Amino acid sequence: MITISLCMIVKNEEAVLARCLDSIAPLMDEIIIVDTGSTDRTKEIAARYNAKIYDYKWQDDFAAARNYCFSLASMEYIYSADADEVLDTDNQERFALLKEAMLPEVELVQMKYLTKNDFNTVLNFQEEYRPKLFRRLRTFSWIDPVHETVRLDPVVFDSDVEIIHLPQSLHSGRDFQCFLKAFAKDGQLSPRLHSMYAKELLMTGTKEQFAESLPVFLHTMAQDTVSQDMRREASCVLARHFRLNGNVNKFFKLTLKDTAVNPCSEICCELGWYFQAADDYEEAALWFYNAAYETESILDVRTSGKLPLEGLCACYEHQGLHEQAEEYRRAAADWQLPRDISSLA
Repeated sequence: MITISLCMIVKNEEAVLARCLDSIAPLMDEIIIVDTGSTDRTKEIAARYNAKIYDYKWQDDFAAARNYCFSLASMEYIYSADADEVLDTDNQERFALLKEAMLPEVELVQMKYLTKNDFNTVLNFQEEYRPKLFRRLRTFSWIDPVHETVRLDPVVFDSDVEIIHLPQSLHSGRDFQCFLKAFAKDGQLSPRLHSMYAKELLMTGTKEQFAESLPVFLHTMAQDTVSQDMRREASCVLARHFRLNGNVNKFFKLTLKDTAVNPCSEICCELGWYFQAADDYEEAALWFYNAAYETESILDVRTSGKLPLEGLCACYEHQGLHEQAEEYRRAAADWQLPRDISSLA
């Protein structure tokens, strides 16, 4: 049986930490809690579970905090958890079986991550695999019978353990500051961070937060070397900003370019919302229909499902077409996030 260090970074988690540790602690051989500045009872609660508690000065860098936390572990494997995660009884049993039967060559275990409530900030699926259990010290081995080389890719196992994510609020404001700090430091965002920033803005951003993001996404549009994917992401964010601020000329310059080349559901929704606000419900319905049935989303899967269906319902209600409105009302109510990425294949 393998040994596992639980590694967590926390701040002001008194409302959920005990729930998390009650479900996970019995499976762990060591509990390491890195606190980044709690002012509530978080550390007091952690101490009840014989956790090793360390203070860490927050630097707007989750990777740095997790690296520090991992450096304190001493067991064979490290399990990384957030305080708003829970293992139910069935998955505690699955985890226990995994711990007992783990093959020595496995270096990384992925587990299904399920967000169960409305505070789902960046996921486009009900569940997705995430790396959760890591071998602390990695060994290297030679592979291939001829022209032999060192195996660099980790041995990954996709387990049947399901982690239930039960956040009590959105954390997007905190995340946005991290994105902006990373951009200020490096002068650009990696493609992965760029996509996550755009996605989280579209799903949860306020008018003010869109305004704060302008340097990042205007920079993207000004570069000739960025990918077409990044340019399309930036267009979605900037279109939302220009619409919210009434900059009609810039709004249509962006949206018309997108629809002329490779339209996406996000831009079609923006056009629908623009015409809806202008009380042009016939034109708005056209764009909502395009979003729901003729295009695909690139950032927020809801823009090719629930959101334009709700828009179609509202537009038909305003036109007095109650039968059609009811049809789209039912469709919006029945719409669900895809179960996982395979369901889109």
